[in-house]
Amino acid sequence: MIQPTYAAASAAADRIHRHFTANPIAMEGLIGTLPDADTLAAIIDAAFWTSLRREEIYTPRISFAYVGPEQVVHPISFATPLSLDPKDLTKLAAAVERSGIHLCVWPSADGLQVWGIARQIPPLCIVLEIVVPGLLVVKRSPAADGGKFLNIAVLQGDEIKIIDQQADPGLEAPALLALLLRPESQLTSDSAVNLLLQLAVSIRAHGRGGILLVVAAGSEAWKESMLHPITYAVTPPFTGLADLMRKDLTGRATRRWEDAMARAVDGIAGLTAVDGATVITADYDLLAFGTKVVRRRGSPVVSQVIVTEPIEGGSAVTAEPSQLGGTRHLAAAQFVQDQPDSIALVASQDGRFTVFGWSPSEEKVHAHRIDVLLL
Repeated sequence: MIQPTYAAASAAADRIHRHFTANPIAMEGLIGTLPDADTLAAIIDAAFWTSLRREEIYTPRISFAYVGPEQVVHPISFATPLSLDPKDLTKLAAAVERSGIHLCVWPSADGLQVWGIARQIPPLCIVLEIVVPGLLVVKRSPAADGGKFLNIAVLQGDEIKIIDQQADPGLEAPALLALLLRPESQLTSDSAVNLLLQLAVSIRAHGRGGILLVVAAGSEAWKESMLHPITYAVTPPFTGLADLMRKDLTGRATRRWEDAMARAVDGIAGLTAVDGATVITADYDLLAFGTKVVRRRGSPVVSQVIVTEPIEGGSAVTAEPSQLGGTRHLAAAQFVQDQPDSIALVASQDGRFTVFGWSPSEEKVHAHRIDVLLL
């Protein structure tokens, strides 16, 4: 095995490997498919140097899957496997840059090699993705079709962030927030768990920034925190997303349902690109979009929030809302302080993503930075 020249590769590989072997939840299903630390370091090293190259004007975006030929259904197998030489990988990048396509890496007598291309990889497979130059994410594939890949670690330059699989938002957190922030919940096939996560990913993907407010079903209290008249109020509430969620598990287990759900998620997420906030209920009924958040009459101005990130070694800090971002973050923090039974999802144009919820024990708004879960 060639010694990595990317300084953080070996350190990251050791930490990721320890993370798996020390965590029974993380190890579940990975026996026999978890690369050793040296192998993982070699893949990270190749991906990092590949990410810094160019093919004409394009930067490589590649997803590497650690998987053997016998584990993949209908792969494109190369007659002559490729090495992990960044020059060769950069030339191949254009063929595999679209979502859901992976270069398959596996050991051979000649060392690690890229033996083919796959669209379908096994559940709980280790994947390394180039996001942008110098930014890599180690993931594992979902346990069920249609789920989001579970992020394990994020590497950027010499910074290594390992996702805390035991991250606990607190027993007091709203149920939807707890499900969103507990990474191992993404390994389940329960679509109710994954839906808020899918909305977050889609909101972040449109790149315009936005706010999604999730309020209690049947409550009108949220209107006290809005500037009236509400230009884009929805009457009656739009129930397209909720109707899909009401399907029984048999009805969900079809490609047609998955496609309809993806379109519905993107439709709701797209509304957040309109200036103002989009409002849905905890049952996923759409109530309004493009709304202007204001401080509820008689409520104090939010002055401090607790900030955490679900990474190993992370600690809570107290900050002013303005330190997290601009007017979106301030509006979301104020709304949650005024409407403590709600949560607010805020995407910045630069890709940062924060979820706000109320902490009764601290009597403060809690801001959860979840960028590392959505890359």
